[in-house]
Amino acid sequence: MLNLRIRELRRLRNLSQVQLAQKLGVSKQSVSNWENDNIQPSIEMLVAIAQVFSVSTDYLLGLDHRRVIDVTGLADEYVTHIQQVVDDMRDKRE
Repeated sequence: MLNLRIRELRRLRNLSQVQLAQKLGVSKQSVSNWENDNIQPSIEMLVAIAQVFSVSTDYLLGLDHRRVIDVTGLADEYVTHIQQVVDDMRDKRE
């Protein structure tokens, strides 16, 4: 599950393996090995991956399926607007 989440999030952000590796300070081979489920990232690296993608480590591990948007530092009016957009999208999907 972890390997698939890393690949999915990387592709959704339009990042190459090289670009993700640069953000994390590791080699492209490390990213490739994670995505191919050859090795697992260390706990410290798991946290760094979660931070790069703004997701929880539980999400990466497949323990939690919720996605979260970090709105830290935004004014309340922007947070409210973002929530309204999300609610509107959910209403259209149903």
